Amino acid sequence: MKQLGDILLDEGLVTEGQLMAALDEQAVRGESLGRVLVEIGMLSEAQLVRALANQVGMEFVELSDYPVDRNAVALLPGALCRRYTVLPVALLEGALVLAMADPGNVLAVDDARTLSGLPVRTVVATHDDLITAIDRFCRADEEIDDLASAFEEEQEQYADTDLSKVGDVVEDDAPIVRFVNLLVTQAIQDRASDIHIEPTEKDLRVRYRIDGVLHEMQRSPKQIQSGVISRLKIMSDIDIAERRKPQDGRMSVTHHGRKIDLRVATLPTVWGEKVVMRILDNSTASLDLRDLSFLEENYQTYQESYTKPYGMLLVTGPTGSGKSTTLYATLNAVSKPEINVITVEDPVEYRLPGINQVQVNPKAGLTFAGALRSILRSDPDVVLLGEIRDHETAQIAIEAALTGHLVLSTLHTNDAPSAVTRLVEMGIEPFLVGSALDCVVAQRLARRLCGKCKELYTPSEVELIAARFPWSPGDELPAMYRPVGCSACSKTGYKGRLAIHEVMRVTEDIERHAVAHSSSADIGRTAREQGMITLRDDGWTKVLLGDTSVEEILRVVA
Repeated sequence: MKQLGDILLDEGLVTEGQLMAALDEQAVRGESLGRVLVEIGMLSEAQLVRALANQVGMEFVELSDYPVDRNAVALLPGALCRRYTVLPVALLEGALVLAMADPGNVLAVDDARTLSGLPVRTVVATHDDLITAIDRFCRADEEIDDLASAFEEEQEQYADTDLSKVGDVVEDDAPIVRFVNLLVTQAIQDRASDIHIEPTEKDLRVRYRIDGVLHEMQRSPKQIQSGVISRLKIMSDIDIAERRKPQDGRMSVTHHGRKIDLRVATLPTVWGEKVVMRILDNSTASLDLRDLSFLEENYQTYQESYTKPYGMLLVTGPTGSGKSTTLYATLNAVSKPEINVITVEDPVEYRLPGINQVQVNPKAGLTFAGALRSILRSDPDVVLLGEIRDHETAQIAIEAALTGHLVLSTLHTNDAPSAVTRLVEMGIEPFLVGSALDCVVAQRLARRLCGKCKELYTPSEVELIAARFPWSPGDELPAMYRPVGCSACSKTGYKGRLAIHEVMRVTEDIERHAVAHSSSADIGRTAREQGMITLRDDGWTKVLLGDTSVEEILRVVA
């Protein structure tokens, strides 16, 4: 058998000098040569696994590009695939082709042979590729359907019982519990941001919001509605007896060793209570501002503002445009042991280490304005205010910014210039707005093109003119990318999202506009003259960079 080092040299993956350096490092660390090469950055995990497969004479497959046969996948249960980290990928000459991270696992091969009734031929794939592929192909949809049917049959024993209590009396392995757990787990695997559980006239509909767009995932019998909603209410510590008014709660689940919080809201509708769960992945709260797709010019402008010791920074946009994520990333940038950071939120979405977070509680008399007054007596350096909703909150926030505090908050406006006029409309003195406000960031979220399948093309003149793209007849037609769809992005052509920004510095000219009660159109005109990049122009730049498509920019930017 050829040595791993010889294979790497033959395939040109390392030079002799790099191999000698890695062997010296191996002697020091006492680890395998392959592991050393990956850890010091000379090889990727995929390159190492490919070389190891070559060493033992086995085939290596990259599952992200491999045409997985769903008929083969259906031959093994998802639970077995997850237990052994294996996936059936094809049927070839009467044999089941099984992708494995550890082809030496004879138990996995024996179980696959027994359950499929076919001879098994093994191929090698990386562990991370297998986990991603298992999540994509071994979906819980069929199991959810089976559990819904089982729960429907089981409800016969509750015929004389108030169905609102069902969620409280079942065992941990009962169909209703497993049904709810699978709904949540599948949503997390599908990268959903929200789960909508909606009663209709004849059934119970489940939809996931993935990359900002709702997708219908499930329809279950109407009979299970009360049990599912009661179970969710109990998990979220919500009053199950109260069905006439909206309620809020919170629950936590563990997924692949990570703790994930969900914010739960109920809403009475004509067909029963609707439940919406917002999935709060704490990894979002630890993002760096550099991860938020700011253009360099916008980033520099924003950085100049948040590094000041005082003043107000506003992030504006509609619901679900990533305002909280931007604020949390800004907090991560300014938070230091020598700075006292206090937040007032409704609700607290992400728990951040080293930061004092206050939850608004109107029932107990703790409003935004009341909490803000109290924390200003707690010697803060930086204050994050979840949202400016009324005159009282706005007035205190403005005063805090004028008295030596850095104030971060959000506001619901369509663009950055409108934030100035919105504060004036709230009853804040215009000269105070101009003095306190330092920077406004307006943003939207657009879907990011799938890196695996996006296609380069040259748009026609008609398309550019219809999209109002900044192009003049006679100029060279720009090269752009468009969505295609593949298995990696569930045939949508998009995977993940990126932010589109409009960053406006409040200059002396804009202060004068505020004092003169100028319209947002006048303020916007001045800001653009002073170099502000509009939302649409920022979006077009990201289209030309190949990050998103023309259709996405037109969808999210007016």
